[in-house]
Amino acid sequence: MNPEIKKIDTDVLIIGAGGAGLRAALEISQANLSCLILTKSVLGKAHTVMAEGGIAASLGDVDPQDNWTVHFADTIVEGVYIGNYRMAELLAKEAPERVYELERYGALFDRTPEGKIMQRAFGAHTYRRLCHIGDKTGLEIIRVLEDQILYRDNVKILDETVVTKLFAKNNRAIGAVAWSLREGIFYAISAKAIIVATGGLGRIYKVTSNSHESTGDGISLAFQIGARLRDMEMVQFHPTGMVWPEGVRGLLVTEGVRGEGGILLNKNGERFMLRYSPEKKELDARDVVARAIYREIIEGRGTEHGGVYLDITHKGAAFIKKKLPAMYEQFKEFAGVDITKEKMEVAPTVHYFMGGIYVDPETTATTVDGLFSAGEAASGLHGANRLGGNSLADILVFGRRAGIYAALYAKDHDLIKLDDSEVEQEVKRVLDYIDDKATEDQDPYIIIEDLRQTMSDKVGILRDPNDLEYALNKIYSLKEKAKNVRARGSLTFNQGLLGCLELNHMLLLAELIVRAAIERKESRGAHFRKDYPKKDRSYLKNIVFDYNDNNIKMSYIPVPEIPDDLKKYVKEEVYD
Repeated sequence: MNPEIKKIDTDVLIIGAGGAGLRAALEISQANLSCLILTKSVLGKAHTVMAEGGIAASLGDVDPQDNWTVHFADTIVEGVYIGNYRMAELLAKEAPERVYELERYGALFDRTPEGKIMQRAFGAHTYRRLCHIGDKTGLEIIRVLEDQILYRDNVKILDETVVTKLFAKNNRAIGAVAWSLREGIFYAISAKAIIVATGGLGRIYKVTSNSHESTGDGISLAFQIGARLRDMEMVQFHPTGMVWPEGVRGLLVTEGVRGEGGILLNKNGERFMLRYSPEKKELDARDVVARAIYREIIEGRGTEHGGVYLDITHKGAAFIKKKLPAMYEQFKEFAGVDITKEKMEVAPTVHYFMGGIYVDPETTATTVDGLFSAGEAASGLHGANRLGGNSLADILVFGRRAGIYAALYAKDHDLIKLDDSEVEQEVKRVLDYIDDKATEDQDPYIIIEDLRQTMSDKVGILRDPNDLEYALNKIYSLKEKAKNVRARGSLTFNQGLLGCLELNHMLLLAELIVRAAIERKESRGAHFRKDYPKKDRSYLKNIVFDYNDNNIKMSYIPVPEIPDDLKKYVKEEVYD
């Protein structure tokens, strides 16, 4: 097989076409630079569309007393004090303008009777802060951002294209090799700057709300050229995912249902959050609500299909269809349930990754020159637990910043061309996975499913040290098996080949998640250890991983101390 290799030169390469990647592209285009966007999926199918509930921004349209200082404090507190204070400050200050900007682009936000942007309640937010378009907010973000960039001559898009390798020279990112599933060819892309905006890694788990594309590719690729990773143990379980039928298990049930008045009940009809969180109830932090639901299920008070009930029928059909149209359609179509008359069955589902690539809070620069990252692939903002709605604010605020600073870097640096021999070597590595004599036991998806089941069973909401050690050893054994995976067929839409490539990223990141989870001997936010059920002041720090000369090094870095002028807004952390 001798596939075509097309060469492309661009000022900035963006990997990922979700909200962060598209928002970055807008800045690069406006800086009069060339920009190439690569996305593994089809354009418009980014995981951003699954973020339904709203954008967290302290507009004060519904609760006038809200302001950026309260949003800042909520973000720090719910990140359990290991988030980066400067990122939280920037998010809280800049999110309102990013919302107004979307409105200028044509986003059709829900409105108050006075014509202001409607804001709904969400878990652990002090005030009603979520700006929303029904329960289709992420979809609207993608729509308006695509409208802004699709017809710009200096922005090119290659969808259904997978980056197989990033290249760096003297600790500077210089380009990538990518495989086009649609065309069955390769691209050798030389770029002055690169932005990784590939989202999270939820598909490492069996039960997840994440899209099939969310296998952590960008995080892994960046790590392998020297980008530092942080907070890998922090995997957020959304309290409410569908549990039935089995084919849609894990599909997100937006927090907007609870924000609009939905209540949680066990099989006995008890509103159990009154026991776990009598003040905040269903709108406590996601980790609190997820653990409460999990305990109800494992202690025998769950529903027929292994969940709990989420009930909003008391709000009436007209209200539900207006405020939650996507949820109404989702349950009607997939479960045959009319949520205006019947309760939903829900259970926790892997939803978001607080960990990821270490970035500078101002510029989104990584520890590799010329490499930037924004959105879920980046870390630092959310600490140990993300506030609902902060993800969409994150992609807008830091997607914009990634675009600004990548453009500045590109203007200040010359293009370094990829070496032809290195490109050919990478193409050969990928082609070596194709073997028409491959047997069934060489199928990468056998290992992928084994990994996903292991992560769900052993590295879940409540973490046991023996389970974690089992998972780590299992991952090591799966890495050995992965050396033999192969795929039949051609280069065109070869899902087996895609599985071979994704598997290596998934195994690497799963290993780092488990190693960090073993190392953090306390419970903080989304990370809950059965043997260390309380927070420990000595773990007020971030676990980081560095990769050099094929060696992985784990270490600690201190959480930057909040300056006095900001500290006054944040309540002091309490330890038992």
